[in-house]
Amino acid sequence: MDNNYKWYPVCTRSRAEKKAYDELLKKDIKCYLPLKKILKQWSDRKKIVEEPLIKSYVFVYISAREYAEVLMTNGIARFLYFSGNIASMPEQQIENLKLLLATDAELEVLEYDIKAGEQVIIKAGPFKGMLAEIVALHNKRRLILRLGNMGVAIEINTSMAFVEKM
Repeated sequence: MDNNYKWYPVCTRSRAEKKAYDELLKKDIKCYLPLKKILKQWSDRKKIVEEPLIKSYVFVYISAREYAEVLMTNGIARFLYFSGNIASMPEQQIENLKLLLATDAELEVLEYDIKAGEQVIIKAGPFKGMLAEIVALHNKRRLILRLGNMGVAIEINTSMAFVEKM
């Protein structure tokens, strides 16, 4: 079996991301659950809560011999497959997610398949150095950036002056 450690996106049961994340941590499996803070309003109060940035996904850093252990974790549904193989992600994409969440930028995840576009680098501002694929532009300040083979994209606010073609 392969002993190389890689990041893998793992699908969770509906609304079980935090539970699955906690269960993985209990098994000493390195994992990452990107969370965003949002303001929820009930009839009697308002509260800031953390919700998963990408619904039904948690990311695990494992080797191939740990696949079964991850699948036997409460809340985990399945691995994500791409071209018949379990999909892995470059570590840089996980780091980029962490970078995005470290800013106060308003993020919105769009869950639909988007066609390929321009490859760009963001050269200034809070996302400086990020390599991305532009998939749509809205009013020259909102960009949609593709995140790998996951079929999701993130919409951010940044000036087009900060974006340069590669």
